[in-house]
Amino acid sequence: MRTTGSPVPSTCRRARRARGESGQAAVEFALVVPLLCGLIWAIVQFAIGVNYWLDATHLANEGARLGATLGNQTPPGGSTLACYIKNGAETSQLANGGGNVTQAAQVSIAFPSGTQVGQPIQVTVTAKYHWIPFIGGGTFNIRGTSTMRLEQVPTYSASSC
Repeated sequence: MRTTGSPVPSTCRRARRARGESGQAAVEFALVVPLLCGLIWAIVQFAIGVNYWLDATHLANEGARLGATLGNQTPPGGSTLACYIKNGAETSQLANGGGNVTQAAQVSIAFPSGTQVGQPIQVTVTAKYHWIPFIGGGTFNIRGTSTMRLEQVPTYSASSC
């Protein structure tokens, strides 16, 4: 029989501690955090790839518009039209390669039906993006294409950089 004030045997304390749930949340949190961080990181990498794709599409649109209206003028900066388009990229990784962009942007300018007024000019900007490199994620081709009608007969150089 136990009296009030007598110490509780140590085996009872250990049993109560073993049944307690005070550290369970910390263990579950430690198990889930790496998965959540990996998921967030993958989403951010995907968003960066989408940003590069949007930039390539924007460059193609700008290049096709400039190519359709340029006529006998040289592009701003005195370079070729392809160099002007490539140098207009938002990021240096897209323009020159680097980071997850494994191949710098390539600009292609085509006149599929000739160079007369009213014929199409097609500008395509392509690059390669390596998504999640350290776990073997795939390499995706980023491509932006735009086609417009020539408003003036082009005499500028459409060669690549």
